[in-house]
Amino acid sequence: MLMTHDNRLTHDERLRGEIRVSQLFAEGKSFVIYPFRVVYRIFDNRADAPTAILVSIPKKRFKRAVKRNRLRRCTKEAFRLNKSRLNTPLQSAGLTLDMAIIYLDKEILPYHVIEQKIKELLDKLVSKVIPTTPDTQ
Repeated sequence: MLMTHDNRLTHDERLRGEIRVSQLFAEGKSFVIYPFRVVYRIFDNRADAPTAILVSIPKKRFKRAVKRNRLRRCTKEAFRLNKSRLNTPLQSAGLTLDMAIIYLDKEILPYHVIEQKIKELLDKLVSKVIPTTPDTQ
């Protein structure tokens, strides 16, 4: 089975670096699509990927690392499969985005619910980010 490069979650698409993460939480905007809280920050186009994400599952809500890792994997997989909903409009607008996805619920939701909420989250993010760009017509 062939896997296209577009379908992977590459190293550049993972938000890393203390400075970038602290700037995201200090200067970013946020909204909630339960069970997720999204913090995002918009930039003009950079050389790396159009979107860099960070997924956080609080230890306060899930003491066991196994549960945190499962939720993190499910969230990243749902994002990976649906990231074109966000990346395509961002690339056409010439923007890049740093974002953190924080899990808020106290229970582990099934994967299909997580994926549905990630889709809603990405659609809402596009509607918040793209209208702020100058009209291209």
